[in-house]
Amino acid sequence: MKTSSKFVVAAAVASATLLSACVKTEPSATVESLVVNPDRLKQLREQCKADRAKQGDELCDRVAEAAKRRFFADGKVPYNPPKESPKF
Repeated sequence: MKTSSKFVVAAAVASATLLSACVKTEPSATVESLVVNPDRLKQLREQCKADRAKQGDELCDRVAEAAKRRFFADGKVPYNPPKESPKF
């Protein structure tokens, strides 16, 4: 390779590296952040329901875990059935 072609390759690699660093990415949603933000959790649950492949398994698994944690809370509240049986 000539010196000028090495320079062009190096410049192309440097440009690609700089441009990839400028891409704005959405902040990752952790399970804990979704547990305390029910609006965001609801939004992501709907997106995962509509198109799981587009959202990705990793994100949708975190969304499912956050929904499960919100549903079961901390698990320290015991189940207390009613004193009288329901009448159907």
